[in-house]
Amino acid sequence: MSFIQSAPQLGNQYREDRVLRSYLRRVLPPQQLHSAEGALDALGEHAVLAWRRRTSSAREEPGLTRWDAWGRRVDRIELTHVWREGPGLAARHGLIATGHDANLGAHARVQQFALAYLYHVASEFYTCPLAMTDGVATALKAAENRALNERALPHFLSRDPAKFWIAGQWMTENAGGSDVGNTETIAHRDEHGGWRLSGRKWFTSAINSDAALALARPEGNPPGSEGLALFYLETRDERGGWNGIRIDRLKDKLGTRELPTAEIHLEGAAATLVGEPMHGVRAIVPVLQVTRLWNSIGALATMRRCIALTRDYAQRRVVFGKALIEQPLYVDMLASMQAEFEAAFHLVFYTAELLGRIQMRQADEHQQQLFRLLLPLVKLWTGKLAVRIASDTVEAFGGMGYLEDAGIAQLLRDAQVFPIWEGASNVQALDAMQTLAKHGITVLRNAQRSLLAQAQGNEFASVTQLSQDAIASAEARLRGADNEAAARGIAMTCARAFAAALLARHAAWSLRAQADPRPLSALRRFCAHGLNRARNDALPDARSLATDSYS
Repeated sequence: MSFIQSAPQLGNQYREDRVLRSYLRRVLPPQQLHSAEGALDALGEHAVLAWRRRTSSAREEPGLTRWDAWGRRVDRIELTHVWREGPGLAARHGLIATGHDANLGAHARVQQFALAYLYHVASEFYTCPLAMTDGVATALKAAENRALNERALPHFLSRDPAKFWIAGQWMTENAGGSDVGNTETIAHRDEHGGWRLSGRKWFTSAINSDAALALARPEGNPPGSEGLALFYLETRDERGGWNGIRIDRLKDKLGTRELPTAEIHLEGAAATLVGEPMHGVRAIVPVLQVTRLWNSIGALATMRRCIALTRDYAQRRVVFGKALIEQPLYVDMLASMQAEFEAAFHLVFYTAELLGRIQMRQADEHQQQLFRLLLPLVKLWTGKLAVRIASDTVEAFGGMGYLEDAGIAQLLRDAQVFPIWEGASNVQALDAMQTLAKHGITVLRNAQRSLLAQAQGNEFASVTQLSQDAIASAEARLRGADNEAAARGIAMTCARAFAAALLARHAAWSLRAQADPRPLSALRRFCAHGLNRARNDALPDARSLATDSYS
């Protein structure tokens, strides 16, 4: 019988995740961790079953049926099996409710995002509407519209699958993606004094959502972003039909293909004003803060899945008489992937910790400023890193990695969405630059020093110097000419330098509490990759190169 290569296998993705388990042991109170482990373990096992199902059956995609047999317009969405089981699983495990559970205090967000991290890849991007639901719930709380909150929040935060709702955020239009000031949707009053929305939304992810927040311009408001208002609408009317919504088509996308993303027209959709009839972009900021963090969690989960599969495959695949895991160059590649992932992990979850403190009103002004700075940094870095690690994973599997039915290629195609969603990389870099311009880099440097002070000893001396030098370089470049053109490099430097300090803090704890040197090894390798991505001076002739032509 000819040789047949065995496919990579997954074990329980909670029990086998050293980084997650070590982190949670350090951060969560013991009783809270003990209470959470049932759900964490269940989702870790669910990931195994989902992977087996993904690689043993044909991939499903959603469908749109516009007309019924009798010619009535129905715009019916057919969801995949995984999406049909999503509401029950999300509600039972409290994937939204946990993050808003006041009984969990400032650690609620850490516990919630640990659950989301384990669920993400298995969910086939059902985490997208979960992220939006979380963001919508957060924005509604901030708006303090009592009647609306009493109507919507019990559904969004429910642990009962029969009551649980998911929500969308409808901002992107033909004329504007990140530049929402070009929004063309109009809000007008109807004969009963209510609001009606009319316009076209170009990207509406999870069109099967029960409700959504949408930006629209009330008639008579001035142009630009300040003239927009934020509206809440439920997608179905009291008879179960679409609420003034016509679905034009489902998007044909590179990845996230299980996620039903639609182009729609709003044709007098009934809506409720969330706050004041102006400044809607400000009102939707809480949504973006939450969804950007979910985006980073998804990127992190993808990295972790890539590494788990590659590591298992390396023990099964024999080339030139030795398993790949015994070949130094392959081992070096895997170790480098792991080091980058570990640093990113601690940056993402530290940002989640800050969100939890802010939510419980336990964060001082410096911590709030730090959160506003870290959020675009973590979204920028993890989005780009997920694509790189997914690409390396496809390559690590060779030809098998390029085959759709092996399940590896999907990781790469899906990863490409992370740098795009919730504002592309340039948007994140410019957001970070605005925060640095407003508050300076001092808040980042002070937090970095506090973290590094918890990593004492000769083994951390060189890392401390590298991390501090990188921040100093970023600060110098901020003062340099044409710093906007260097925004990505500055942002990446700040992210990597701060992540190194976080990883150093955890490595020191791990040596003391667990006698585990692996985080220290990851720290050293991560720093060896370089922390500084900021150019020291502006490079000339960018425009001539960018507009290169024969003329």
